[in-house]
Amino acid sequence: GFVVGHAGLYQALAMFAVAYFIIGMTVLSVCAIATNGALDAGGAYYMISRALGPEFGGSIGIMFFLANVCGSALYVLGLVEAVVDSFGIPAGQKAGTGVHVLPQSYWYELLYGTVLLALCLVVCLVGASIYAKATFLIFLIVAGVLGTILVSFFATRPIGVPIRLPHFNGSEIENGSFTGFSLATLRDNLGGGYAVDYTTGQMMSFSSVFAVMFNGCTGIMAGSNMSGDLKRPSYSIPRGTISAVLFTYLVYNLLAFLMCATCNRTLLQKDYGFLRDISIFPPLVTVGIYAATLSAAMSNLIGASRILYALARDDLFGRALALAKKTSASGNPVMAVILSWLVVQLVLFSGKLNTIAGVVTTFFLLVYATVNLACLALEWASAPNFRPTFRYFTWHTCLLGIAGCCVMMFLISPVSASASLGFLLLLLLALHYLSPSSTWGYISQALIFHQVRKYLLMLDVRKDHVKFWRPQMLLMVQNPRSSARLIDFVNDLKKSGLYVLGHVELQDLDTLPSDPLQPQQDSWLNLVDKLNVKAFVSLTLAPSVRHGVRQLLFTSGLGGMRPNTLVLGFYDDAAPQDGLARHPAFSSTREEVPLGFPALRGPAAPKLLSAREYVGIVADALKMLRNVLLARQLESLDKAWELRRAASPPPTIHVWPVNLLRPDSARYADTCSLFLLQMACVLNMARAWRRARLRLFLCVEAGAMPHAQEEKLRQLLKDLRIQAQIQLVPWDAVTRLHWQTHQGPPGGPAPAGEAAEEEEEEAVNFPANATQVSDEYVCAANKLVLEQSPAPAVRFLYLPRPPADTSLYPLYLHQLELLTRGLGPTVLVHGVSAVTSTQL
Repeated sequence: GFVVGHAGLYQALAMFAVAYFIIGMTVLSVCAIATNGALDAGGAYYMISRALGPEFGGSIGIMFFLANVCGSALYVLGLVEAVVDSFGIPAGQKAGTGVHVLPQSYWYELLYGTVLLALCLVVCLVGASIYAKATFLIFLIVAGVLGTILVSFFATRPIGVPIRLPHFNGSEIENGSFTGFSLATLRDNLGGGYAVDYTTGQMMSFSSVFAVMFNGCTGIMAGSNMSGDLKRPSYSIPRGTISAVLFTYLVYNLLAFLMCATCNRTLLQKDYGFLRDISIFPPLVTVGIYAATLSAAMSNLIGASRILYALARDDLFGRALALAKKTSASGNPVMAVILSWLVVQLVLFSGKLNTIAGVVTTFFLLVYATVNLACLALEWASAPNFRPTFRYFTWHTCLLGIAGCCVMMFLISPVSASASLGFLLLLLLALHYLSPSSTWGYISQALIFHQVRKYLLMLDVRKDHVKFWRPQMLLMVQNPRSSARLIDFVNDLKKSGLYVLGHVELQDLDTLPSDPLQPQQDSWLNLVDKLNVKAFVSLTLAPSVRHGVRQLLFTSGLGGMRPNTLVLGFYDDAAPQDGLARHPAFSSTREEVPLGFPALRGPAAPKLLSAREYVGIVADALKMLRNVLLARQLESLDKAWELRRAASPPPTIHVWPVNLLRPDSARYADTCSLFLLQMACVLNMARAWRRARLRLFLCVEAGAMPHAQEEKLRQLLKDLRIQAQIQLVPWDAVTRLHWQTHQGPPGGPAPAGEAAEEEEEEAVNFPANATQVSDEYVCAANKLVLEQSPAPAVRFLYLPRPPADTSLYPLYLHQLELLTRGLGPTVLVHGVSAVTSTQL
């Protein structure tokens, strides 16, 4: 009567259609989720949390708990309104007459609400079985009353109904009328006629009437909320919910038409209990109203308690809800019921039914939208295990349900909707950072997998262009205990590219009962999380380290995301140091270092690979057209200290783009030198290194026009948009040692142009270049690099290609060791691919 009195028949039918469209879409989603596996206590909360994960589940669980609590209070207030309407002392009279004996005031009505709520509490405390029996009895009563009302529309003759309304002078009487079936009455009631609600004194509108009406449709979750108490929830929930929705929709539409055709607008707007006046047996209507509202109040109270119990049992809020876990001997969550009752009692202080209707509706719409979202996410994830036996839904129905809920939420009450969404967001963030990890499975992972697979297929290696080149690193790690700072350093070098931590386990699977790498995987992933590096982990079994690295270079990555750069620690005789305990990620907290990694080898223990095998790995990578970085003494790099030093002078990065082991070939613009420049620039672009300054060293000889060389190099840097300070370094004294050993080339030192041509010819195989320089020369080159002050945070040096003759591998490695001895954190770089571009 309230709805059609204010909105008229057309708008009332539109409201029912919109409400049931939203509800219908949501019911399809509920049925789909309910038939996709075993359900437990918690209803919608259980469905959402197991589908979307603990963050969404916990936050929506709280929202749904509040919706049921407010809904229970709403129905209790509705029942109080009906009781006072029937038995209250009329306004302006001091004493009651006949059945009108109940005093009316805010506090008296609060008392009546408290008594009625206590009755609901007793039923819910006894348990689900008595609740089920009580609701079935109430269903029979309501069905009987409904039958008499339908008969009354046809059997009752036209009558006038005096309506006593409160007034500031006491009360006033208006006359409503029941006309029986009348075309004139129907025409008058077709359009809207919004007026002031006599219970609250507020002007009604489409949104406020819809908010009140929608609460009569929110019972679709009543069966779902009892999921933990049903014998076969996946069988009962779809059948019960769908039949209830269809039945109530037909009843509401039928009642709306009958009321509009028989009752004038004054009666509909001014007397919400008018059905008693027109009924063939008025007391039965009163009983029906009491039964329906009492049933709804109990349903919401028991639903709220089951949601609270499920939230407490899942430990999402820790000790805050620990009390709600306690159950009776029969399994009834009595403490959850009592806590829910207390919260409902607090909401009763709001006073009037229509005051909280908007908030309740907003909460329910938000929950329904999230149920649709859960079903949509499961459908879009295309997981093989999502195969509900209820198939009458698609992602379109889920999307329509979400859209309908969101639109109606903001139409009803923009303020309530915004506040509810803000509260939901706060709960989401709190649970994301504070709640323990769950074993339910995360739909986000399934959705990410689905999208990543799609985009990886779209990533075409044939469309690669040098303009968009980025480093994709494979860092080989023997034991993370000695490589923590190196892992951190390479993370700064990757520039949003792929980063893989590779590890080779020297074992033979044929002799083992199971894969030994699976138990190690978690330790490596925990390390990645703790060091806060954006890296994948790739572990392999191999008979030798060299074979293992080959495997990883061939197989790491997927599609267009494959490592193009191999990073190795340096091969020397220094005993490995456990730097993991000193790393800021562990030293700044009380957490223990992960114990899943073995202890480091002692100084006397043999190494896992020989010098020849180590150089062979470098040669293999270059043959496979992978760039190579050798990192020495990176564990001594305290990045935090280096970058926190006083702003003047800022830390520096020294770059030596000349091949110091080939003094007869001083080129600065070959592929390898440009790659070295690019890597230094990439490091400088990382957030942690932006304060650092690049310093580029140009080695010059007497009579070689150094200023012309400097200008040419400066122009190159300008074209490449690399900001660096160029420093000229005379190295005649160093190169003299080289020419003395080899008596120099015929006719004296080769001009720069000829040296460049020789370099171009010999760059591929480097014929036995390790024999071309003496240890004395290499030590002098090392001293030259070391003398450049101030000492940098890190140095980048040119890594020559290994000699073609494998017997010279140990000598090659020995000379690299001499070249980098005592330099501190140093990266030797050899690039094989073009990585710089001067184009737009």
